[in-house]
Amino acid sequence: MSYPKTVRTIVVVTLFCLLTTTVFADVTDAPSKELPPWQPPSVQDVRAKAFTWLDSQGADESARAAAKELWSNLPEAPTDAELLECLAGTFALVDQHAAALVELCSKPRRRPTLPNHDWLIDDKTPPLVAANMRLFYGRWLAHRSLFDESLEQLAGLQPDEVVAPAMLLFYRGVVYHRLLDKESGLAALRRLLAGAESSPRRYVAVARLVQHDLKMLKADTLDHISRRMDDIRRRLDLGRAGEKVMQIEDGVIASLDKLIKKIEDEQSNCSCNSGGNIQSGKPAQDSRILGGKGRGNVTRRSFQGEADWGDLPPKQREETLQQIGRDFPAHYRDVIEQYFRRLATDGGR
Repeated sequence: MSYPKTVRTIVVVTLFCLLTTTVFADVTDAPSKELPPWQPPSVQDVRAKAFTWLDSQGADESARAAAKELWSNLPEAPTDAELLECLAGTFALVDQHAAALVELCSKPRRRPTLPNHDWLIDDKTPPLVAANMRLFYGRWLAHRSLFDESLEQLAGLQPDEVVAPAMLLFYRGVVYHRLLDKESGLAALRRLLAGAESSPRRYVAVARLVQHDLKMLKADTLDHISRRMDDIRRRLDLGRAGEKVMQIEDGVIASLDKLIKKIEDEQSNCSCNSGGNIQSGKPAQDSRILGGKGRGNVTRRSFQGEADWGDLPPKQREETLQQIGRDFPAHYRDVIEQYFRRLATDGGR
C-alpha cells in the first residue's frame, strides 16, 4: 500500500486537476450546512467600490482615466485573480504604499528580508484597501514558499472583506497544510467547500485533495516526520535558520525517539510472549539443556539528553535504520539517513 504524497507545489497539483475531470467525491465529506454561506461580489460592484474609493482619495483626471483603461481591459468574465489584480492596480494609481507592493509582487523575490508593510494593518488604511492588498500580498508570499509570512497576511481576513473569497480560503488552507496545522487547515477548506458552487473548479478539486491529505496526517508518524524535515529544508533554503528551525528539529528528534522506543517495546513484548524461554542468538554447541543463574536485569538506556541522533556511533545508527527499514517503506530510511547526515554536518543542529 502506498502512502499519500505531500502536495509539493500549488502549480503541480493545479495542473493535475486541470488535466482531469474526475470528481473526488470519495475523498471528502459533504460540506457542512452549518457553515455561514459566502458569495463572491459581482464585477460591477467591485468596480463601483474602486471608483468610489478613487473619489474619496481626490484622484485627478489622469488617475481616473488610467483606472477606466484598467477596468475596460478586464475580461467580461474575469477570474478572481484578474479581478484582484485589477483592483490592486487601481489602488496603486494614487496610493504609494499600494504601488510599492504591486511593484514588489511583479518581480521575483531576490532577498530574504522583506520590506515592512505595517500599513496593511494600520487602522488608518481603508478596509477595502487593507483586506484586498493583504490577500494580494499573501498569495504572492505563498507562491514563493514563504508560508509563515503568508499566514500573517491571510489570517483574520473574512470572505466578505475581499473581492476573491474563494482565493482567500484556498490559500489559507494550502498554507496551513504546508505548515502542518491540521485542524486550522481543515477548517479553512471546509469553509471553502461550503461555497463550492461559487468557487473556481480548480480550487475545489485541489482543496479536496489537500483535505484528504490532512485527514490522513497523524502526529509522530514517519510521514509526519518526513514532512517536518522537508519544512526544515525549505526554511534553510530561504535563509531561515533561527530558533523556529531549531524547535522543529528538536521535535523531529523527539518523534524519532518515540518511534524507536515503540519498536523496542514491541520487540520486548514479543520476547516475553514467546513462552518465557530466552534464546541465544547462537545455537548451543552440544545438545543439552542450558541453565542460567542470572536475574535477567538489563542496563536501561536513555537517549534523551545524552547525545543527538546525528552523534550516534555508526554501528548503533545502522542497527536503528535496519529496524526502521524492516517495519516501514524503504523511502523513509533514505529520508532519515539524509537527516542524520545533515545533523552531523551541522554539528547536531
